[in-house]
Amino acid sequence: MSGHAAPIPMTSQKSGPLKGVADVPGDKSISHRSLILGALSVGQTAITGLLEGQDVLDTARAMTAFGANVERIGAGAWQVNGVGVGGFAEPENVIDCGNAGTGVRLIMGTMATSPITATFTGDASLRSRPMGRITDPLALFGALSFGRKGGRLPLTMVGAKKPVPVRYTSPVASAQVKSAVLFAGLNTIGETVLIEAEATRDHTERMLAGFGADITTEATNKGNVITLKGQPELQAQNINVPRDPSSAAFPVCAALIVEGSDVLVPNIGLNPTRAGLFTTLIEMGADLSYENMRSEGGEPVADLRARFSDLTGIEVPAERAASMIDEYPILSVVAACANGATIMRGVKELRVKESDRIDAMARGLEACGVRVEEDEDTLIVHGMGAAGVPGGATCKTHLDHRIAMSFLCLGMAAQNPVSLDDGGPVATSFPIFETLMAGLGARITRPVGD
Repeated sequence: MSGHAAPIPMTSQKSGPLKGVADVPGDKSISHRSLILGALSVGQTAITGLLEGQDVLDTARAMTAFGANVERIGAGAWQVNGVGVGGFAEPENVIDCGNAGTGVRLIMGTMATSPITATFTGDASLRSRPMGRITDPLALFGALSFGRKGGRLPLTMVGAKKPVPVRYTSPVASAQVKSAVLFAGLNTIGETVLIEAEATRDHTERMLAGFGADITTEATNKGNVITLKGQPELQAQNINVPRDPSSAAFPVCAALIVEGSDVLVPNIGLNPTRAGLFTTLIEMGADLSYENMRSEGGEPVADLRARFSDLTGIEVPAERAASMIDEYPILSVVAACANGATIMRGVKELRVKESDRIDAMARGLEACGVRVEEDEDTLIVHGMGAAGVPGGATCKTHLDHRIAMSFLCLGMAAQNPVSLDDGGPVATSFPIFETLMAGLGARITRPVGD
């Protein structure tokens, strides 16, 4: 089974100014999709800057299991020789997706309209996460799924022999649901239509178009209507993966709350469906600046500079949640260091991530001396301002990489060290986090021998 064998405790201590250049890993969302679309293409897709975290490596292994030739040729450099749309072979073994919620859901969508059967599993965190939001729309294409109670992994999916196109209105603001439906539509005759009331990250639409799919998006009074014509012949591409704004969030936010800090994060993807955190931080008074703005592979990119700032709590509008859903844990840390309350609404999606992130952050912040309020869809953090966050607690990460990194960043600014029960999950998305932050001046330690 995926997952590290034993917990890896970590402790983060109050830091001096964080200074330097933070070369964060490649974008995880684009890395997953590069491997999947490369596997569905005709020819050889060359990828540079691929995130080599465990989540993405699990997707690479899955594409190999379905018949693609996936090869690492250097640091962040990979080649994928695809099998074409509809060319997936039936895997011989169970597909273990580790901790990758994005990976397993996109792969399920991709195979759902091929006449093959596959069984999926993952680590303890992934096996606790609901898959019904994916299997329900895939059933409309004709796919069958058999899983544990609540549609949880391990789960066996039987792809549709004669898939039919669907018109589906997503009940949740989820790029994973949207992407799974669109990937299923690739191997379906006719047009698949996905309607989303609230815009979510659009990497899938951009990348499908880049690989040659006939896909359009129309803004209507019901939301975005995305139409995909099935059974295209996708053409292999050369992809340079921009660096991940969700990973950049950690050194950026740490710089904002550690006095005297000045950190530059180069080559960050600024797709407008992903940039909600940076907009929010600027509204709180953050000293953030974009340098060398440009476009790479259809995605807006810039170098992002962050300096220590005197921050004030704000109300974050619910409609912004989809553009920053992965960043609320680290935003709640920034909010704890700001002046006044920060109110985060429309965040119920956080309860079905790698962990219940609202509960995990609320309990950890309270243990560190911060007053927090929550309900099903709201998180309110009462900032400590100049008084500072007391810290001094050991926080539970619940096998969630973003919870772990958020509390490590809090420890860099808190009056007393902040510890984790298990920092091992950090490797799933940001394997160089400790080294990178240490290079900026952070003090993160493990027990001797780990």
